Amino acid sequence: MKNLGLIFDIKRFSIHDGPGIRTTVFFKGCPLSCAWCHNPESISAEPLDVFHPSLCIKCGRCSEGCFSGARETVGRWISAPELLAEIEKDIPFYMESGGGVTFSGGEPLLQHAFLREILSLCADRGISTAVDTSGYASWNSFESILEFPDLILFDVKHIDPVKHLEYTEVDNRLILSNLSKLISSGCNVIVRVLVAKGFNDDRKSLDDIASYLERFKKLKRVEPVKCHAYASVKYTDLGLDPGDFVPSEKSMDLFKDILSARGLEGG
Repeated sequence: MKNLGLIFDIKRFSIHDGPGIRTTVFFKGCPLSCAWCHNPESISAEPLDVFHPSLCIKCGRCSEGCFSGARETVGRWISAPELLAEIEKDIPFYMESGGGVTFSGGEPLLQHAFLREILSLCADRGISTAVDTSGYASWNSFESILEFPDLILFDVKHIDPVKHLEYTEVDNRLILSNLSKLISSGCNVIVRVLVAKGFNDDRKSLDDIASYLERFKKLKRVEPVKCHAYASVKYTDLGLDPGDFVPSEKSMDLFKDILSARGLEGG
């Protein structure tokens, strides 16, 4: 749909997606299919009908519309000016806290033309912006938006391409190539590493990630992110197995120690 973007949520008063108080806009559609995905409803690049059994009151009036919220369509098309109007509601919070808006997903670079348009509108209004990306997009897509965001939050999951492919359904060569280009271009990049049990929470995997990131002298910050189980109800509603990917605190502390020993600032 020309001039429209597909989003599935707008989260206000976010404090984990960049500096200050932020509005996080979640784009729908992702080229990865991570085994632990915290937003499994975001993977499909189309609106998705979801049934929440726990909300169903068995009223028998489904044909008239769902009055309890048990049935919903996840994903809506929106124009950039309409989205800007939603973002502008939080400008007082950005001004007081040094915050702004973060475009996340899903993968926002899948809709790079729409992303560029909304980033441009935010820039015109003086709103600080960040893009949270998996890194899996063409370099042309990145280049099309790089004049606008103040910050790129870039996900690195594993250095081993085989392990990456096994758990996300894509290998990591394009991702790591884009990271190198972004840092070389002088972009303000924070690398975020989601630690997931059985995937990358062992010492070797964590050492390999830190060793790889250490080579980028312009990279100022690496943030460990602990995989959580808050999305398990989403998996149940979608008829999927959420698995168990929550790492131990010991693994998180180990990674922070590894980052510190290599001169990388951990979260």
